[in-house]
Amino acid sequence: MTNQQKLKKLFAILDEISAYGRSIGKLSFDMECCAPEEGIQPAGEDMAVLGKQIHKLTHSRNYEKLIEELHADSEGLTAVQKKTVEHLYDDYSKSKNISAKLSFEMDKAGSKAYGDWLMAKKANDFSLFRDSLAALINYSRIATDLRDRKYDSYYAACLDDYERGSTVEAMDAFFAALKERIVPLVQRIQAEGKPIREDFMSRPVPIPQQEAMSRYLLELEGLRPTALVLMTTEHPFTTNFGPHDVRVTTHYHEDSFISNVFTTLHEGGHALFMQNEPKELHDNHCANNMTSAMHECISRFYENLVGRSEGFISLVAPKIRELAAGTFDDISDRELYEAVNVARPSLIRTESDELTYCLHIMIRYELEKAFINGEITVDEIPALWNEKYREYLGVEVPDDTQGCLQDVHWSGGAGGYGYFPSYALGNAYGAQILNTMKKDFDFDAAVRAGELTKIRDWFVEHVFSIASLTTPDEWIRAITGESLNVKYYLDYLEDKFTRLYELK
Repeated sequence: MTNQQKLKKLFAILDEISAYGRSIGKLSFDMECCAPEEGIQPAGEDMAVLGKQIHKLTHSRNYEKLIEELHADSEGLTAVQKKTVEHLYDDYSKSKNISAKLSFEMDKAGSKAYGDWLMAKKANDFSLFRDSLAALINYSRIATDLRDRKYDSYYAACLDDYERGSTVEAMDAFFAALKERIVPLVQRIQAEGKPIREDFMSRPVPIPQQEAMSRYLLELEGLRPTALVLMTTEHPFTTNFGPHDVRVTTHYHEDSFISNVFTTLHEGGHALFMQNEPKELHDNHCANNMTSAMHECISRFYENLVGRSEGFISLVAPKIRELAAGTFDDISDRELYEAVNVARPSLIRTESDELTYCLHIMIRYELEKAFINGEITVDEIPALWNEKYREYLGVEVPDDTQGCLQDVHWSGGAGGYGYFPSYALGNAYGAQILNTMKKDFDFDAAVRAGELTKIRDWFVEHVFSIASLTTPDEWIRAITGESLNVKYYLDYLEDKFTRLYELK
């Protein structure tokens, strides 16, 4: 049997696995967006049952034999097909020792944890989530222990799952570099920065008008509306079931119209990635194999480098005034630009400003690293969270809902830890990529003119086309000519906020 014949047999199994995976994903989407409170647990149980079928297929001797043989000898496969086998073998090597019973238990625990997190957040009571979180942490450690590959720590395994090739030491150095320059800049702004008017930011805007703004922004970003769904959820996310079914969610607040603007831009960035990977990658089961930071790079790019730029605010300000029906007619474009860029330590990560955002990520990174590695107990999380917010951001956390329960990520099932650093890495990748993009066309002019498809098309050619085929370092080097260099990001922040606040 030739390797192409083996691959054809493997792809037949993958087609079935993908169908089950899409079904689980749609159940999950339903659970997070529209299922009634009492329906969350039954939906999770249905997902776990379907997960059994995936486990059965991925642990069949036929599947394992094909993966092992094609990994050992890939002669005759295309470059994309070889990369597919590489990704599959990596996933297989991490999960091959997990039994069907354990896999089912982990799936059920993850679904239960999501329901418990919702309940705990609503009740403002971490204790209602505590046991589920402890169970997920334990499952994460069990799954790691079952791997043939051994890691220096449990968190090293988590980090490698989301940012393959990265190490805890590299992440520690990365966050130290951010802290070294961001914290003094925040302090300078607080001591010397000019006052910025922002009293109008809480003026109410009806939800239907906010939804219309979301649809306008998604179209402006260059998304195909016939392959897109927009819904709401407690904690916004974007998912896809192939390039023809991409689903964006947001969360509306009547007294925070701007919050939805940046949430939509962020999630729309994810959606652009999902809609625009090459067809060859989808045809060969190779799509969606980039790291989390590669994905977050695009969402943070549209949220901040595009969305919070003065040119973009001038572009969308007329639309905001139109939809708000007079609510912001007395606010100039410049006042709106300054207000959306106010830099002030705050409680909520998703509502935080561009400058202090990475400090929120640093807190989560330090905590999840500690509790996964067993350096702290689950019971210590709320108090340590509050302590770090006081130390890093100078703010007091009033309750669990606005504290350690604000994010959905830690309810994401065993192996769901290690994602948070992706946001900070994405910021740094984005600034470096912007520096390169500006050499090819006038980025600021394109944004001001509303020609965002120029940005999308540049990403399609230089970024989306290679992400699933490269390591993070290969990817950023191919795009910019050098490895990740955090200096671009820090220089961007210092330049922007020095000018915005008229610092000396």
